[in-house]
Amino acid sequence: MQLKRNISLVYLSLVPFVTAVFGFGVGHISYTIYIPVWIVNVCVMVAAAWVLGLKVIKNNDTERKQLTLGSFFLIIPWILISIFFGFGPPPETAAEWVATAAEQQVRYSILIIAGVFIAFGFATLRDKLKSIGESFYSGIGFTAITIAIPLFIINMIFWGFFLTESFRILAATASEKMPEWFSPVRKLFGLLSVVEVALTYLTTAFFAASLKSAGWFHKIPARIYIIISLLAFLIIVLSAFCPEPFISAGYAVSIPAIPFIMPYFIGIKVLRRAGK
Repeated sequence: MQLKRNISLVYLSLVPFVTAVFGFGVGHISYTIYIPVWIVNVCVMVAAAWVLGLKVIKNNDTERKQLTLGSFFLIIPWILISIFFGFGPPPETAAEWVATAAEQQVRYSILIIAGVFIAFGFATLRDKLKSIGESFYSGIGFTAITIAIPLFIINMIFWGFFLTESFRILAATASEKMPEWFSPVRKLFGLLSVVEVALTYLTTAFFAASLKSAGWFHKIPARIYIIISLLAFLIIVLSAFCPEPFISAGYAVSIPAIPFIMPYFIGIKVLRRAGK
């Protein structure tokens, strides 16, 4: 049984990195390949989560069910996002964007759903942490994520739908330049992205501190989560005001799925605890 748990833990831990390697390294591939592979991966990830601790939901222990569901909500985003291994990065030209418009809208719709589950996960964990007496760090983290996710959803709607329709109009008119009004709008959403990404990293840092305070995380893992989150927070904030290399570094830490990686690992760790 312990071997199954260890294999499940390793598999779940590798998913974000394998997705990134194939997504950025290989690029766009045919949907006839990535959809079947993704469906198999979804089944394996759910099975791995079940072995690791999700099976606790069958028990009558309400508190363990709450802990299990809260942690699984943080894992669900990467179960969905793992399909991006076949999408590749977003297109760099309007023509390429229009040619793959349906996939781009699916991409950002998935990210919106992922953001909602991140909010559900942290909300559920916050209630559990509050019930055992840790309300300070979890309260601040919960406040941050309740501000971040609505901004994230608005940002994803801009990228997935407003931008797609703008590129369609651009392609239909055979124009090579976006209208003058587009630049201020793009800068507005660039700043909005900085705010929501920064708040998401702060959420992760405060929940890591909360889990440490509650005794669910050991000191060293909690400090790793906190340091990485605060470093990413600092990078994304500086990228809005400073030149290179901060701009490139800010872009790297603000790729929509990246801020959800550490909440994903928090979910795995808490789910593993719930399953013991």
